[in-house]
Amino acid sequence: MTVNMTKGQAISLQKNDGGSLTAVRMGLGWQAAPRRGLFGSRTREIDLDASAVLFADKQPVDVVFFRHLVSDDGSVRHTGDNLVGGVGQGGDDEAILVDLGRIPVHIDQIVFTVNSFTGQTFQEVQNAFCRLVDETNGQELARYTLAGGGAYTAQIMAKVHRVGAGWNMTALGTPANGRTFQDLMPAILPAL
Repeated sequence: MTVNMTKGQAISLQKNDGGSLTAVRMGLGWQAAPRRGLFGSRTREIDLDASAVLFADKQPVDVVFFRHLVSDDGSVRHTGDNLVGGVGQGGDDEAILVDLGRIPVHIDQIVFTVNSFTGQTFQEVQNAFCRLVDETNGQELARYTLAGGGAYTAQIMAKVHRVGAGWNMTALGTPANGRTFQDLMPAILPAL
């Protein structure tokens, strides 16, 4: 059963049977919004990039993105860069796989971001979402849909963070500006 999340909502990543999730996929999907022109509607390719920034005690210690596809410890892996979006027509255009059992104990938060590498704003994007999937069985656990576009080039989408011996996911949905995860660090830090 999928939980449709709202901004700021947190969910536990415990399974219904009381066990803990071992591997999750954060999927990102989007489409270019049609633009009206003199000769009808047309779309322009939008290159959104998903990133995962790993934190230990509010300090960034590693990042996974299109130029660094696997975390240094191997627990987080990006499946590859999609330069146009909309390929999956509702499916994931980019995904980041997280092996929760392999994450070193000092890592306490993973923040997922999306940014427009080519600088288009979210006014030019439609049907954007991030979702969390149990990678062991393919079940969608949570979905956060971006409602409406805005004059910003990035979103701090969600974070997965330790709570006791388990993990929670919190939908953040914080607009930001920047073409890379480095540009987004001032917007990420208040969410930790």
